[in-house]
Amino acid sequence: MTVVRRNSPFFPDWLDDFFTEEINPLVKTRTLSVPPVNVFESETAFEIELAAPGLQKKDININLDNDVLTISAEIKEDEVSNEGKFTKKEFDYNNFSRSFTLPESADREKIDAKSENGILIITISKKEEVIKKPKQIEIK
Repeated sequence: MTVVRRNSPFFPDWLDDFFTEEINPLVKTRTLSVPPVNVFESETAFEIELAAPGLQKKDININLDNDVLTISAEIKEDEVSNEGKFTKKEFDYNNFSRSFTLPESADREKIDAKSENGILIITISKKEEVIKKPKQIEIK
């Protein structure tokens, strides 16, 4: 199915802009898209950096199932405002999930995560037998 945008004299394009938060403060359009990641590999570890501004530790879940590392988040916001005799309550739920298949060289027992300045950093150590250590060659 293809979505086609049509210009209509009855519903002009500028009307679409009215239904965005920038133009109309009554419209709340907060969407949480899939955050971008950087993946690095060094001689001793893999590192995943995930952009997570505004997310708190309680909102983020990191799970390892077999060889799949899944990073997910769910944000729940409740807003209550009392105006005169009326109470207005709005719920806002957003979530995302990213999954990564770990290579054979990853040590599944040595995975650490920390959050710094809005970036979630996950470090996955490599197995000891995979890490290339310098070897001294004996002269005979």
